[in-house]
Formats: sequence, C-alpha cells, structure tokens
Amino acid sequence: MAATTGAITAFFFVFLFSAVAVASPPFNVPTVSFSHGFAHLFGNDNLVRSPDDRSARLSLNRYTGSGFISTDLYDHGFFSASVKLPKDFTAGVVVAFYTSNGEIFPRTHDELDFEFLGNVEDKDWRIQTNIYGNGSTARGREERYLVPFDPTEEAHSYSILWTPDYIIFYIDEVPIREVVRTEAMGGDFPSKPMSVYATIWDGSSWATAYGRIKINYEYEPFVSEFADLVLHGCRVDPVLQQAVETADRCAESVEELMSADFALLTPRKRAAMRRFRERYMIYCFCYDQHRYGNVTFPDCDYVSPEHTRFGEWGDNKVPPMEVRSSRRRSPVPSSLPVTTSWID
Repeated sequence: MAATTGAITAFFFVFLFSAVAVASPPFNVPTVSFSHGFAHLFGNDNLVRSPDDRSARLSLNRYTGSGFISTDLYDHGFFSASVKLPKDFTAGVVVAFYTSNGEIFPRTHDELDFEFLGNVEDKDWRIQTNIYGNGSTARGREERYLVPFDPTEEAHSYSILWTPDYIIFYIDEVPIREVVRTEAMGGDFPSKPMSVYATIWDGSSWATAYGRIKINYEYEPFVSEFADLVLHGCRVDPVLQQAVETADRCAESVEELMSADFALLTPRKRAAMRRFRERYMIYCFCYDQHRYGNVTFPDCDYVSPEHTRFGEWGDNKVPPMEVRSSRRRSPVPSSLPVTTSWID
C-alpha cells in the first residue's frame, strides 16, 4: 500500500509540474534571440545555435566543454532559460545557468546559480541553487533538490529573480527558494551588476557522489539544450557607471521588476514553494553542522519544521523516491486527475 501511495503522489506532482511551462517562457515574459542577448564564451564548435537564432546547444566532450554569456551586465533582473539535460550516464557532468561578475570582480564577486549535477544511469540529476555575495565563497549557500519529472525527457524553465531586497529561484512557475536580504547578511547578499551565463563542463572532482564517481567519456558528447532565453533587467556598464548613478538610473526598472507577477509571492505560490521544499529538497546548507559547526546564517530559519527533516550533514533524513527508480519499481495509475497548475 505504501509503495502504491508513493507512486500516486509522484505521478500527481509530475502532472503539476509538467502542466505549467514545458518549453515555454514562464509568466509570458518576452524572450530574446541568441544574437541579440548573448555571445559565445568558450568551447569552439561545441556551441551550436539553432537556425532561427532562438536556442543553442552546449556540448561537452573529452576535449572541452562550452558556454555562452550575456553581452550586457544587469543591475538586478529576471533571467530564465528552458533547459533540457543530457541523457544516460552523466556522472561528473555539470550544466549551469547562472549570474556572476567574477571576471570583473575576481576577489569580491557575486553569483546566483542553478547547477545541474549529472548522475549514473537510471539515477536522477540533482539540481542545486547557490548564492555568493562579495566573494563569500567560503560560505556557500547550497541547496539541492530532486524533481518529480525527468529533465532529460523535455525542457523545463529555470529562472532567477534578483532584486535589491530578495532573490527567488523558480522551476517553471513554481518558486522553490526565496532569500530575503537582511542587515545581518551584509555583503553576502549579491549587489553588483552581473552577467548571465550558461555552461557545461567536467565537474568530476565534486559533482556526483562527492567526486567519487567520475565522468565517463565513452558516453560523449553530453549535450544540453537552452531555449526561451529571458534577459529582463537594467543593463549597465560597471566600468563607466558609479554605484549611485547606476542605482538612480535603474530605479524605474527595479520598481517595474518588483511589481511583476514573478516578484509577488502570493499565498498560493508560498504554499507551492513549501510543498516543493517538503517533498524534494535533499540538502540544505543551513543544517550542515560538519561543514559550518555552530555557525548560524541570518537567511536560515532554524525554528521551522523544515529543520527537523535534516541530519547533521545537512541531508534529508528521508529523501524522496527518484523518478527513474520509481518508473522501474512501480506502475503508474492511469485514472489520476490532471491539474492545470502546480499552484492550484
């Protein structure tokens, strides 16, 4: 009975996710063509643009990975891409969609990450979010999740909202993480203009089973697809613009950003975020005592029920069933209702 209930629950949440925004931009935000928003970063022929200039494929082989970067920097914004991940044995592979200013501020850089961590065959990809501010790489704020769908079968949207007061990570139109700026965070909250990146690379040293399982190039090339590219924010030149001038010039853009649908966490959206975190978060830096000891973070809620689900290593004590494993073990009932939205 328990196995059947688990299968029904997993199937139900697959419908909730897949109904919202498969291969389409979230919240009906306008997309940009590759040539109007991005440029080749590295990887030579491992980056291939589509004939209509609306998408790009990034591949990794034994010689190089690949990536692209936005042609402008942004002082806050909403950034999104529909991503389809490589199939089969992908241990050691890292696909990333993120913002950073590391090339301009190498010692005090800011960063907001979606990182997709490959796995052995028949095991699910791990999805990781992370935040750095002012070079705070020693205080990484990683969270990791499983998702109730196979991200190699079809594209899903992954979005980052960055405002002066808070950050929200979305999968499709489902908020999965919110970080609210507090005075205690200080420089740990990203504040300097950033570029937007997409990359694929060899992360064998850490990506899968803490680096114990390495990439196997017998399965190359590893190909990821990026489409529905969104760059919605205030473009700036950090070399020519002083901080005060940038803030003044971008004030109207930031006000517009913070009044958009994707910036408003209604009670329904908060309920959806809570359900996602309860069911699919498998690691949280807040509770990793072996890494941080008795250090506390101002953006962590140590008194919420969430705390009780995680052990001293920050891992979920009862992790969710993996999608690929559940397909092998449990038949999916065919009579379940289809909902129209994750939030409903």
